[in-house]
Amino acid sequence: MKVENQKAWYFVMPVLLLVAFNALIPMMTVVNYSVQETFGDNLFFWQGLDWFEKLLRSERFHAALGRQFLFTGTILAIEVPLGVIIALAMPRKGFWVPVCLVTMALPMLIPWNVVGAMWNIFTLPDIGLLGYVMNHTLGINYNMTQDPLAAWITIIVMDVWHWTSLVALLSYAGLVSIPDAYYQAAKIDGASAWSVFRFIQLPKMKQVLIIAVLLRFMDSFNIYTEPFVLTGGGPGNSTTLLSIDLEKMALGQFDLGPAAAMSLIYFAITLLASWLFYTLMTRNN
Repeated sequence: MKVENQKAWYFVMPVLLLVAFNALIPMMTVVNYSVQETFGDNLFFWQGLDWFEKLLRSERFHAALGRQFLFTGTILAIEVPLGVIIALAMPRKGFWVPVCLVTMALPMLIPWNVVGAMWNIFTLPDIGLLGYVMNHTLGINYNMTQDPLAAWITIIVMDVWHWTSLVALLSYAGLVSIPDAYYQAAKIDGASAWSVFRFIQLPKMKQVLIIAVLLRFMDSFNIYTEPFVLTGGGPGNSTTLLSIDLEKMALGQFDLGPAAAMSLIYFAITLLASWLFYTLMTRNN
């Protein structure tokens, strides 16, 4: 009879305790605020599930959630195919391999608030390089501080510039792990480039693409710093994503009860959507 060794739990226990301290305890504080109302001085009044009910019926919440899904869907539709295309174009051997890898990794090394500040200065209509060129050289009326469409295009392009590298590097890792024997067999059979991609490269990249999609979904759905620094949620509320609206409610209006309820709903939506993504993408494995 084989006896299982349970001593490995001793190595995992510090991590579990750290997660409990950094995640579970603060979450219980949020749960506590979500069912109560406070006006300061550590005075709390029981509200029950009223905040959740009011929030789910709020047009403001629905609008912010819709903008969040629109942003995340657009990001995934652009960055995943673009990252795969870049990975396919990157060299597999030679001097340019480390050059390409370092170049692709550079945008991800820049802090989030710096990315927002860079793009804010870069796109300002009068003093920004991009804004000045588009308005005064190309004759295109571009002003992200006043035009909602321009603001949306700007935050999407900014995120694509910042995070497409992650998808590209993960896809590249999947590509270089494919043995040369597969390509040799495809060459002998006279397979086209599309057939090689469809039947060899794409199936071999499936696992890393699942990771890429999940990471990009969770990050883009919870994005805050870059769009907040770039547009502040404006013009008006046109780029007020769910995270920005949550910050305005919690810190701007000091409505801690509704903000706590929103954060829990936000967490539940992220968790549910991530589970659905993973389940659908691994169903045939």
